[in-house]
Amino acid sequence: MGTHQDQMRGFAKYNREFNLSLFSKAAELDDGERRRDMGAFFGSIHGTLNHILLADRIWLGRFAKAFPDMSALSNAELVFEFSSLSQEICADFGKLFSERKATDRVISNWVEELNDELLAQTMRYSNSKGQVREHPVWVAAAHVFNHQTHHRGQVTNLLSQLGHDPGVTDYFAYVE
Repeated sequence: MGTHQDQMRGFAKYNREFNLSLFSKAAELDDGERRRDMGAFFGSIHGTLNHILLADRIWLGRFAKAFPDMSALSNAELVFEFSSLSQEICADFGKLFSERKATDRVISNWVEELNDELLAQTMRYSNSKGQVREHPVWVAAAHVFNHQTHHRGQVTNLLSQLGHDPGVTDYFAYVE
């Protein structure tokens, strides 16, 4: 087992557990609070959480196309086509929470397939504008987790603005 794979496992654990905590906090709000446009990139808490799930499924879809032998992605709910990065996956928050948990299980299984040999390979895909992009797999995988962290930070800010403590957000608290 290599260092990069260990890092990906840590990111997946942080992702899964922090998402559970964050969604549990958001579940304490009423739907009006979750959907209130507060000026974030994707407007609201619900919109931002939906975007994170959508982006995860888009990226996992890119991995599935680039590496079709990845068994963790073979039966997963993935997104290959989308109309916008704010496309709603689930209008109902309970369903969104359930879909988040399912995708986090897929991500946890997916990182088990990301060995150092695969992580060193080049990944080729088309972005949302149809431009062909290439990155080392480890860069693309790290981006998946960095993207989640960025937008979860926005959600914790929105929760704070509504007077709700998002709790501990530090990576160390979730992986140690």
